[in-house]
Amino acid sequence: MSEAPTRVWYLAMEHREALRPARPPGPRVAAVRAEIPTGALNRFFYEEVGRGHSWTNKRGWPLERWQAWAEAIETWLVWERGTPAGYAELVPAGDEIDVPSFGLLAGFRGRGLGGHLLEAAVRRAWDRGARRVTLNTCELDGPYALDHYRARGFEVIRERMELRERDP
Repeated sequence: MSEAPTRVWYLAMEHREALRPARPPGPRVAAVRAEIPTGALNRFFYEEVGRGHSWTNKRGWPLERWQAWAEAIETWLVWERGTPAGYAELVPAGDEIDVPSFGLLAGFRGRGLGGHLLEAAVRRAWDRGARRVTLNTCELDGPYALDHYRARGFEVIRERMELRERDP
């Protein structure tokens, strides 16, 4: 792996009213909180969703660290016809809630599941009392990531070039 300059967008939603609903995802789709923290589940989604997008900062974590992470955050899953399709993580930080990881498994992209999941996760953040919800994305996350977040009501608050590890 090598580091290369990468455009990163930092986004925020300042008010609950800014959240724009996603299109209906279709029948037999549900976004639910994973109520039993399971580090192996978070590791699976991180590795699989991040494959091809150079998600590297948590690679190599031992399962014990993944478990501690899962116990410290909220994980939300989107299911289609009984099959887990993607995840979102919510991390409280003072009066903000950050979404450090979000995405769908490759076979489930482009069908409205991501919008449904993001809407549910952000609603939960507001319900938990957040004064602001934040996330970031970069040009490695896919061609529609930034537009997807903006479509739900997030606004870019900062953009910068950062050195990021990239898969070969």
